[in-house]
Amino acid sequence: MSGETAALPAAPQAITGWAKMRGRITNPWGKPRFLVAFTWLYVAWSIVPVLIAIQFSFNDSRSRTLWHGFSLRWYTFDPNSVTNDPYLRSCLVQSLKLASLDVIIATPIGVALALGLARWRGRGSGSSNFLMLFPLVTPEIVMGVSLLLLFTHIFTFIHTGTLAMMLGHVTFSISYVVVIVRGRLFSIGRNYEEAAADLGASWFQSLRLILIPLLLPAIIASAAIVFAISIDDFVISYWLSAGAGTDTVPIAIYSATRAAPLPSTNAIATVMLFVTLAAVVGGFGIWRLFTRNERTGGKSMMEDFAAFDI
Repeated sequence: MSGETAALPAAPQAITGWAKMRGRITNPWGKPRFLVAFTWLYVAWSIVPVLIAIQFSFNDSRSRTLWHGFSLRWYTFDPNSVTNDPYLRSCLVQSLKLASLDVIIATPIGVALALGLARWRGRGSGSSNFLMLFPLVTPEIVMGVSLLLLFTHIFTFIHTGTLAMMLGHVTFSISYVVVIVRGRLFSIGRNYEEAAADLGASWFQSLRLILIPLLLPAIIASAAIVFAISIDDFVISYWLSAGAGTDTVPIAIYSATRAAPLPSTNAIATVMLFVTLAAVVGGFGIWRLFTRNERTGGKSMMEDFAAFDI
């Protein structure tokens, strides 16, 4: 009897503990614990495979599944390493070349188109805005095949290779620049341009001294995104490549995985990953530098600079 009496108080405690747990889960004013958990699960799901691939790029053996110790063999020492394999070096140079040319060409064209589309009022402006966003919703495989048919049947003077690949990258990259720069244009409005015009500035002076400095954070951000997208592109590069001499790193990785890949494939992928991260982080850091005061409620550095020049 005494044992039964001693066991009775445990039931209210269990009920109370369950009620507290249920209250924490269903409380609308509590911390979003499940959102935090799902976020970290997604981050782990995305990053862990990449970290494993990076780890085996430093493996001391040819195995891509069994760890035999840390080594830089597949970066420098082995004949099939990134440094010593001429095919991998050529692919890396080609990827960097295409990404750099894409940034140099697509960024100013995208800025000009963003300015024109944002200021265009009249018949055809809506259709033009839609057509400018069309590459964003077009499947990349469709664009790659279309460009290949274009260069092989209509513009036959453009042969597959570096030139065709560069034009393909520029074609789908311009839309990203337009979207980013137009968003910045709508956020700053036209007050600064109108004020400059009231002070006697010409349209070119307003563009050079006011608009471009204000758009500089968006231009830098769009250039970083274009570089990251271009250097990692596979579909358009694959369709417009002319062979081993114009292959990019994504094409080399795809070709290697269809055969018997070596850890040097992981090594070249790791190099590409760090190059892309450096471009994105650098662009983000410059963007934060130019918008530091603006984000804290004051004038941005570029606004003060533009006003000083006027």
